[in-house]
Parts: sequence; structure tokens; C-alpha cells
Amino acid sequence: MVAVSFDAIRRAPKALLHDHLDGGLRPATIVELAGAVGHVLPTDDPDALRRWFVSAADSGSLERYLETFAHTVAVMQTAASLRRVARECALDLADDGIVYAEVRFAPEQHLERGLSLDEVVKEVIGGFAEGVAEVAAAGGRLRVGTLLTAMRHAARSQEIAELAVRYRDVGVVGFDIAGAEAGYPPTRHLDAFEYLQRENSHFTIHAGEAFGLPSIWQAIQWCGADRLGHGVRIVDDIEIPADGGPPRLGRLAAYVRDKRIPLELCPSSNVQTGAVESIARHPIGLLRDLSFRVTVNTDNRLMSGTSLSHEMALLIEAFGWGWGDMRWLTVNALKSAFIPFDERLALIDEVVKPGYAALG
Repeated sequence: MVAVSFDAIRRAPKALLHDHLDGGLRPATIVELAGAVGHVLPTDDPDALRRWFVSAADSGSLERYLETFAHTVAVMQTAASLRRVARECALDLADDGIVYAEVRFAPEQHLERGLSLDEVVKEVIGGFAEGVAEVAAAGGRLRVGTLLTAMRHAARSQEIAELAVRYRDVGVVGFDIAGAEAGYPPTRHLDAFEYLQRENSHFTIHAGEAFGLPSIWQAIQWCGADRLGHGVRIVDDIEIPADGGPPRLGRLAAYVRDKRIPLELCPSSNVQTGAVESIARHPIGLLRDLSFRVTVNTDNRLMSGTSLSHEMALLIEAFGWGWGDMRWLTVNALKSAFIPFDERLALIDEVVKPGYAALG
């Protein structure tokens, strides 16, 4: 097997389905934007701030992990800041070798300085377009789709779902709900999901990260999710016999695998929030062996101090994977993307397959 270096991983064409815009800001940008609006940060030194975010998020608690977003969201309240953050996000993803990305954000969290929901979405879409154009001008290739997220503890999911449908032909490719799972089941937003289904629109649901199988079951069987945001707790429905026999899938796990429902797994984030103990013990190895529709994602690049290349490198080290596994994961992601089939196929045939063939 050809040795896999980190530089080669960065060059390899990759696809990303689960990345939060407000979880991937550049620390230097946060410092600059915070100074402009008078927001007080834990530190004004970009390097120290980068370390602070990772340390604060590394708590083993999803709720405490989510508290770090108070600082990033605070500096994303103007048209100029939203456009800048989205543009820089596109550039950073391309620099990591990503050719397709779906980046999500919650429009309702960016209204504190008078922007409307529509204005927020337009600025983010505009910023992504600027970044993608810069990548193309430099000879690169990147496609960015936007997911609009509703907060599961709030009551604006129907409004955000309608917003996603309104902008689906100009950059928005789907809908999501996010936030603390416990106490806020996805069925609270059933009207929004039923509306999206009537509109033939795609959606994913954060489920099975901190709460477990009931969250996954509701997301799929009640709400009709196309994908599972995280979904790592599906492993709770897989029995590993003590005698070393083959794993036995429960009915929910078997359904998820049989239906090829994509799992948006985020290894480093799952360790930080306490969903799993370590990368080496992450269920992704088992789920890959059992041929679930596994994808690898970053979740929040700033809070996890990560990139998609870094996530791939961690998994290669932990499970002895190689180029074949990376290619499989990348094709899985593109098969599961919320863009038209012909666009997915073009990326697989024209970019991914030749890219990995050249790497060995």
C-alpha cells in the first residue's frame, strides 16, 4: 500500500457535508470584527484565541461545547461580516483540498443589528460566491452549497424552512435543525419537515449525537430526514457478541444501513462532546466495516482545531486506512450531497476518481 502523507491528504479531492459557518471562523478575523463592534473576547491574540476555543470546547459536554459560539455569532451580525466570513470559509475549504462542501448556518442567530432573514441569507450566499470565484480564478475547483439551520429550542423552523425553499435555486441546497438534543426532539418541528417534503426539498437533522437511538428514530421515521447529522449513536443498536461472532444489527440500525441513510460523522467533535471516548474507539471503524453510508466531516473547524484533511489523517492512523478508504468516504459524501445527480456524478467522475487514481 502506498504511504499516505498529510500533504498528499490535503491535495486529495474531498467532500464535506457537515460544517458550521459560525464554527469555522479565522481567529484573526474574529479579533478584527470583535474590535469593530466592541465585543469582548477571552483574548485579543489570534493564536491564543485559537487555543482558547479548542480548550473551551473540549469539555465532554455538548451544551458547554455550544457555549463557545457566543463569540463567533456576536461578530457575524452585519452584512459585511457575514459576507467576509463566508468568503474566507470558501477559501479555507479549497485550501484543504475540498471540491464540494455543504456549509450550514442559522439565519435567526444573525439578526441582532437589524438584518432581515433574507438579507442574512443573501450576504452569506454572496460571500460564498466570491470565494468560489477566487478559487476558480486561481485554477481550483470548488462547489459550495448552503444549508439553512433552525435552532431546535426555538420556534422559527417553519419560517426557516420556507426561507430554504425560497433560496434553493440560488445557493441553498437544504435545511437542518441543530442545538442541544435533550428535551428538544425533532418532532417539535414536524410541520417544517412536512412542508419541506411537500416542496421536494432536502433536509438533514442533527440526531444521535448526544441523545441516542430515540433521536435517530424520530428523525427518520417521524420526520423523514434524508441524512443524519452525526448519527454516531446508531452503534447502540449494534451488538458485538462476546464470543467474537459477527456483529448483530438491531432493527433501527439495519433500517439505516439498508436504506443507505448517510451518517454525517464528525470524529474529533464527537470526542470533544463526549459522544465517544477517543478517535481509536470511534464507531466509524465498525460502521465502515459494516458498509453503512459513512461520511467524514469537520463539524466546527475552529472549536475542534481541525480540517477535513486532519480528520482523515486521524482515521488513517487509528484504523490503518489508505487511499481506497478515503476515496470510498469521498464518493459516499458526494452520493449523499443535496445537489442534482448529474452534478454529483460529474464531481465523482471528473475530479474524485482521477484525483485518487493519481495518488495511488
